[in-house]
Amino acid sequence: MGHAKHGLPGLAASPGIVAFYMAENTRPPGAQRRRRNPPKAAEHRTRTTAPVLTLSPEDYVPTAFIDLGVPAGVDFGLAAAGFTAPFAIQTKAIPVALTGRDVCGRAKTGSGKTLAFGVPLLARLTKVGEPRRPAALVMVPTRELALQVSEVLAPVAIACGRTVLAVYGGASRQQQIDALHVGVDVVVATPLRLIDLLKENELQLDAIEIVVLDEADRMADDGFTPQVEWILRKVTGPHQTMLFSATLDGDVAHLVSRYMKDPIEVAIDAATDTVGTMHHLFLAVHHMDKDRVVAAIASGMAKTLVFCQTKRMCDRVERNLQELGVRAAAIHGDLAQAARERALKRFTDGELSVLVATDVAARGIDIDDIGAVVHYEPAPDVKDYLHRSGRTARAGRDGWAVTLAEYNQHTQVRILQRGMRLEPAVPIEAFSNNPKLKQLSEFHA
Repeated sequence: MGHAKHGLPGLAASPGIVAFYMAENTRPPGAQRRRRNPPKAAEHRTRTTAPVLTLSPEDYVPTAFIDLGVPAGVDFGLAAAGFTAPFAIQTKAIPVALTGRDVCGRAKTGSGKTLAFGVPLLARLTKVGEPRRPAALVMVPTRELALQVSEVLAPVAIACGRTVLAVYGGASRQQQIDALHVGVDVVVATPLRLIDLLKENELQLDAIEIVVLDEADRMADDGFTPQVEWILRKVTGPHQTMLFSATLDGDVAHLVSRYMKDPIEVAIDAATDTVGTMHHLFLAVHHMDKDRVVAAIASGMAKTLVFCQTKRMCDRVERNLQELGVRAAAIHGDLAQAARERALKRFTDGELSVLVATDVAARGIDIDDIGAVVHYEPAPDVKDYLHRSGRTARAGRDGWAVTLAEYNQHTQVRILQRGMRLEPAVPIEAFSNNPKLKQLSEFHA
């Protein structure tokens, strides 16, 4: 079913669905299609959970990505998925990556790094994924990010006749193995589940053409550098490596020097910059009034993300906010993956106005319309502050990073302000009945 007259490859409507099937904990469609009589229930899931191309080749109009050298087949997928113009990091990284050179990208969180590596990855793949031998590997630090990267790439992959599979802990291991045995082109994986499958010989990396390390600094911060190196040593064939990170120091610099060949660095910001449209606000609050302050802030926002230091505090803040009539839910490492995904989906869909999270979610949430990130207590350091705050002010939108500080936490606020190169300022005293909390811009008026 080719479309040669439009310069497009044949569109395979089903291969790129694998990522969504794994997100829904259902059996991958490739395995079902090999049966003579697939179960009707599975067929129903295929129709209801599969990403569908809503753009016909006849209606296809090339996007601005074409000017970067992106092939028409990939550009069609971008158009069908609603991507019409590249962000700054994509404009810089895609032309370089399309040449086959190793790319080392530094950009703020929320700047569009997924397509910066995903577009050239899909464009440059020459191999077809064989059983247990994928052609490309994307490593990410968290389960949530594995899902979200695969969900961004899957619709584009459909137009290229490619498959994308999310591999992470907390989901059915057997279903992931079944999909790998059928054969997938691109695996998006967290390190520990990937190592588990490699050790059990359910997966081999000798056919990998392209390796991507996404959010490499977070993987290093979480202590995964040894595991990442162990995995990279299993990639034995010629391959291109792309690394994207908010910072390129410490263990990330080691990964660059050890596992990349003369990489070209692309960057759109300074190492400590945050999103240009982010507003920073430091509030002095009373311990007994903090939850009401959060509730007041949330009442003026469609979506508010609250970061707490511990799982126990997350649960307490969730409970207190619910008692105040706020639609809130918590996500942290003690919750089952399915429960975390349900809460994240409800937050994404607008059913929840507040999501309370530990740092486990700092890099796993990719939602463009979060109005404010609230640090329930000052972040331990600038890097954590950046990781958390980067959930707001995404894709050119305004956003607020609000830090709540009790009387004995003002010194930590000054440390953060100096590290962020912000004008030193004493936290503004605020009680929950302050009307400015519902319109944060009034604090800067």
